[in-house]
Amino acid sequence: MNAKLFPVLAVVTMLLPGCASLRYSTPPPFADNIPAPLPEPVGTSPAGQVLARAAAQPVTPLGGDGWRELFDGKSLTGWRETEFKEGGRVTVTNGLLVLHRGQPFVGVNGTNEMPNVNYEIVLDAMRVAGSDFFCGLTFPVRDSFCSLIVGGWGGGIVGLSNLDGGDASENETTQYISFETGRWYRVRLRVTEQRIEAWIEQKKVVNLNTSGRKLSLRFGEIEMSKPFGLAAWDTSAAYRAVKLRSVTGPAEESPR
Repeated sequence: MNAKLFPVLAVVTMLLPGCASLRYSTPPPFADNIPAPLPEPVGTSPAGQVLARAAAQPVTPLGGDGWRELFDGKSLTGWRETEFKEGGRVTVTNGLLVLHRGQPFVGVNGTNEMPNVNYEIVLDAMRVAGSDFFCGLTFPVRDSFCSLIVGGWGGGIVGLSNLDGGDASENETTQYISFETGRWYRVRLRVTEQRIEAWIEQKKVVNLNTSGRKLSLRFGEIEMSKPFGLAAWDTSAAYRAVKLRSVTGPAEESPR
């Protein structure tokens, strides 16, 4: 460099701080240049972790004879996704039947022939994410249909919907149970000629004489769950050990 020019450059550099480095600095990132975040690996999201732990938990043995598997733990054979408007996805993940939260509904319909009386259904159900009902079990009762709601209306309402026009939050079967996210609950339903019985774990939650009572479904999309289906509202849910058997009458004692 010419020695006579050096003092001039030094003065310019002092008067304009940073100008000498502007030419070589990295340009600030623009929105279009910022890479999109990578998708979260399966199993590392909170819901994925819940499902991984859920799949590792053993199934409590079921007593009694004549049970028939409705879910094979491998595929949706015997089921189809309910065509709710803006419904969530349905997958088989880690051997579990998983309903991914919809807006607000997500569900599946059983596609095999279903009895309309003198039968019993059992399943393990879990709330994976969300705060509303994680088990809306819709079932036939002779020539009508009804739903057993588990965890509705903000997370804890249990009851039949509808009974004499009142939904699960406003009839004689209504009760509140506190449910934990990520915990399996055994749900059992028994429908006979003049009685509907239901249990959650060891607690009998429904013991209804249906003679002279009007059973129906709540107005709205839940109608799409009939004749037999599982649904969740603004919530992700998982199921396993879904079974069915024929019975001849009401249970004589609370089932194990």
